[in-house]
Amino acid sequence: MATAIPQSAARRRRPDSPKKNLEARTTDEKGSKDEVVWGKTPGGIVFRVPTTHDVLTALFHPSYPKSHLDILNLGLLGLQLVLFAYLSNHVARILFLFYFAFWRAAYDLGLGWVLTKQSKKKWIVREVQRLGWLDESREPAIRAWIKKQLAGKMGKDYSFDDLPLEYNTWLLFRQLVDIILLNDFLAYCMFAFSCFRVPTGLSLGVHIMRWIGGIALIAFNLWVKTEAHHVVKDYGWYWGDVFFQRGALVFDGVFEMAPHPMYSVGYAGYYGLSLIVGSYPVLFASLAAHACQFAFLVFFENPHIERMYGQRKLLAKRTPLSKPESYPESDLKSRPLARTSSQVSDTPSFTDGETATETETETESNIHSPGHSPSSSVSRERSTSSEKDPLIKRTRTKSVNQHDLLNRYFRKDVIGFKNIDLLRGSDIKLVLLVAYVLLISSIPSSLSHSATFSLYFFHALFWRFVHSVGLGVLLRAQSNHKYMVRHYIKNYHYQEGAAGAVVEAFANWKQIYTLSLSMTYVSFIVLAWKTYHIPTNWTVGDELLRHTLGGLLIALHVWAATESLQVLGVFGWFFGDFFIEDYPATLEYTGIYRYLNNPERTMSGAAFFGFALISGSKLVFFLAVISHLAHWGFLHFVENPHMAKLYGSSIRKDAGLTKVIKKVTHKQAKLIRQRAPELGRVAQEVRGTFEKVYEETAEVVEDFLSKSKPRIEGVVQDTKFLLQQSRERLVITRIASDISSYDTSKYTMSVLASKQPSLGATKFHLGEPIRVRWSAPELHSRKDWIGIYRLGANRSNLVTKTSSLGMWAPVHDEEWDGDVPLLGHSSSRAQDKDHASDQLEHGEVVFKGDILPWLPGKYEIRYHHDGKYNVMSMAGPLEIYVEKPAVMDYESVRSTLSHIVVLCLDSDPSLIPLSASGSGSDNEHSDGSGGDPDDFRFWSEKQAKRIAIGIKEAFDVEYAPEIIVADANVASLTRRILVSRELLER
Repeated sequence: MATAIPQSAARRRRPDSPKKNLEARTTDEKGSKDEVVWGKTPGGIVFRVPTTHDVLTALFHPSYPKSHLDILNLGLLGLQLVLFAYLSNHVARILFLFYFAFWRAAYDLGLGWVLTKQSKKKWIVREVQRLGWLDESREPAIRAWIKKQLAGKMGKDYSFDDLPLEYNTWLLFRQLVDIILLNDFLAYCMFAFSCFRVPTGLSLGVHIMRWIGGIALIAFNLWVKTEAHHVVKDYGWYWGDVFFQRGALVFDGVFEMAPHPMYSVGYAGYYGLSLIVGSYPVLFASLAAHACQFAFLVFFENPHIERMYGQRKLLAKRTPLSKPESYPESDLKSRPLARTSSQVSDTPSFTDGETATETETETESNIHSPGHSPSSSVSRERSTSSEKDPLIKRTRTKSVNQHDLLNRYFRKDVIGFKNIDLLRGSDIKLVLLVAYVLLISSIPSSLSHSATFSLYFFHALFWRFVHSVGLGVLLRAQSNHKYMVRHYIKNYHYQEGAAGAVVEAFANWKQIYTLSLSMTYVSFIVLAWKTYHIPTNWTVGDELLRHTLGGLLIALHVWAATESLQVLGVFGWFFGDFFIEDYPATLEYTGIYRYLNNPERTMSGAAFFGFALISGSKLVFFLAVISHLAHWGFLHFVENPHMAKLYGSSIRKDAGLTKVIKKVTHKQAKLIRQRAPELGRVAQEVRGTFEKVYEETAEVVEDFLSKSKPRIEGVVQDTKFLLQQSRERLVITRIASDISSYDTSKYTMSVLASKQPSLGATKFHLGEPIRVRWSAPELHSRKDWIGIYRLGANRSNLVTKTSSLGMWAPVHDEEWDGDVPLLGHSSSRAQDKDHASDQLEHGEVVFKGDILPWLPGKYEIRYHHDGKYNVMSMAGPLEIYVEKPAVMDYESVRSTLSHIVVLCLDSDPSLIPLSASGSGSDNEHSDGSGGDPDDFRFWSEKQAKRIAIGIKEAFDVEYAPEIIVADANVASLTRRILVSRELLER
């Protein structure tokens, strides 16, 4: 229930001890020394955090005083018990289903909504402040009531008057949370108990196993919740970090076992109770509630963590892989864990080998490497193979960085069916092959059922052996002897030498791997499809259960593969370290690899077994077992030896889940030995056997503990894109009711001239800031705002009826927090019109960055009243244009492009190229990386999209933003534009 943290480590915050300064605690009645915890509000107020009590103790312990909210909570809980006791099962089942849905909605929708607003705008605190609930001068009665409710539940170290508003608001908020959580839990239990039944047709042994499994899941659920609360305390449990800060993040305990344990394995009790009551409605209600909890995680917790703890990362940042003048071998030996890599753009550079930093090969004169003649190229192979393989050498560039290296080898490669481009030969072949397989499988066959099943079975078996055995042998040969690279060196001519062979070998390997992977899954799905029959009666037997579990296993497989791809990147997905020798990365365990050493080993067959369950075919199940064993063999004989060769003893032995299980096991064994010494001898005897089977058992448990989380970010992004295209729509037009109190003739605006005087005040280059000077009566609304609109988008000059799409700015920016006006400023001062003077207030608004129009055209500027859409004044039209070069030669294109790049990067000195900044050395980057002075960087792909728009308008050449990110160099882009223009003009 606490806020999630990056890389699936939810609820791990507990007070840190900066320089050991948080070590004492409040003393209890016996005078023992406890820890003192300090908190800090967003406003910078530091305070001592008092001791809090858990909800169960404070609510149900008779010695603790009860607040009015506690009494309300107990009353609601008691009402549920009374209703359950007096209502029939049929009525209770319906009532508690809707009652549970209400409290679940209050949790996931209600709390999610208010916490999101609190996280973004401190909405809860501001509302309490606006209403004056804690202000003695404004609402003394309410303040006294709240003080009584809070003080009675706290310890002796609590002082209502000495603590800041944020902390007292949090205490009030957590009482509301207690009401929701406890009623949500009890309503679920009442619904489950009302659905209790004894399934028929099951043996006594199955019933016993059902109860044992259910009780074990419930006990595990309680353990997870208890351990999680022990780690994050009440601060994390009640989302304290949206109100104030207290200590640092700690990544330990149960949070090393599974991603977001409070939202994943922490709901195992749902399924345990479903097993015990033996009811499908309870199972599906549990699945729905669990899905809602994941939605809460996706829409509130993860965005909150990104806002609070995330750090902006530069795109196209060229991190050097080696020093400009020397290349120590130690710098080139590190490799990513399980083929991990940094997430950088996957579009290759258009001009590899063209720039000055990429064409100067190193000789003995500039690398001082013993054993090399001045004319020999420097071998970049591993130290274990370079001496044995003088044939395979690589010409290294003078300045190599991770960004350029990654884009040299990857070009929007197909992963699954992502990045399909039907104008690429390899992609259209893949699509056609899959289409033909699906088409043939849908045509009725004259063969018998057994012959048909045999045909599709052996077809799927063939592709499984091609993928696991065939490609495994090929990769092993590549790892040991550079087989594929040698093949291309032997049979094809490359002007750039062995480097070209490596690029082509890896490019063809990626196509082969994608084809094999796609056909492996497609052929298996076709077999499952052929053996599947739609049940005639879903309520008879285990049909519904099989379909449900099968769907969950498929979802688990998709989630695990997606999470693995996020960690591995395209480099790891395509086994890049079998081919690319000079791509360095550190050994890291992040994302799903934090909990599992190799997710492929435990989850690679989840989808296959899911399809086997859905189809109900023993043949499909048999193939799923073969597929899983074949992939285990691939990992054991191909990937693991290669990893051991690259990393050696650096590979982690125990994953996070394994460490947690070992820790719990050792702790329990110690307790048993202390309480029953006679069991020590028996424990020692079975210890060896337990450790032998331990890892396999732990991996199987991992497979059941992990839960899928919704992958909807792509849908959200697509929806945003579609909304942005609706430039002529505005759902609600709000009009002020007091507009007659204002004289619109006193509102004026003027657009200040561009920095290029020859253009006048009506023309601005794309990305150039637009300065607007305004005048308004002294008593104008403090919520007034100014927006830029496409000329002709609004037919009315009195009311604006189209959306500004974010291109607006308040006239009093200091009185706004984003798009929300701050408290304490009157939205309108027309009530003072009797004392109004004829004086005017003047100001200036600057449109820059994201609030600028980023499409050339003609625009107008509108001054609006009081946060509404009443137009008080207009200015314009003004024109946004893009400068075009007079001639298409290198210098003209470069100059024009450099100007576009600087403006599209908001003239940020940390982003723009040094060659365009007019300061600094041309030989050394500002970050000390020694990069090309023409290099530039980005804060987001949005800036790359701006540059792509500018290039389209200036040079009539269209590039995707990924191309801009891949080049990120003025000279490289200039050459690309010239080549593109030459090709297009032929």
